[in-house]
Amino acid sequence: MMKHAISVLVNDQPGVLQRVSGLFGRRGFNIESITVGQSEEEGLSRMVIVTQGDDKTLEQIEKQLYKLIDVIKVVNLSSRPMVSRELALIKVKAEPAERPEIMGVVETFRAAVVDIGSSSLMVQVVGDTEKIDAMIELLRPYGIRELSRTGVTAMIRGNA
Repeated sequence: MMKHAISVLVNDQPGVLQRVSGLFGRRGFNIESITVGQSEEEGLSRMVIVTQGDDKTLEQIEKQLYKLIDVIKVVNLSSRPMVSRELALIKVKAEPAERPEIMGVVETFRAAVVDIGSSSLMVQVVGDTEKIDAMIELLRPYGIRELSRTGVTAMIRGNA
């Protein structure tokens, strides 16, 4: 099964997110991540949905999405060169003696410490999903107290 990132341009109306996610649930399609925000056009929002499936599954998802009245455009971002990013905030246990070691990991990943507590650090990391996963695994031995991820947002590269 392949991962697919799908961009869905929708009317910015109450209930649209619920209808889109409900469609996935009714059809038995899993949403791995979903991000929603304003688009370049006033009155429209852009959803970036990451899901898994073969080409036939993806075709079904696209057809079903177009049946929803508030869906304007559906684009399979995964079929073309794209830039995708995710943001994570990771609160890690960090006694003063461990901080230099943790800071080394943070610098290696070009991440940033955004909050310092008496026994913890909050790290912000931006990158593709694999980068986020790798950083989490390296910080796990120190003790992750809390983790929050945005999900993937993406766009097609170039002039498209």
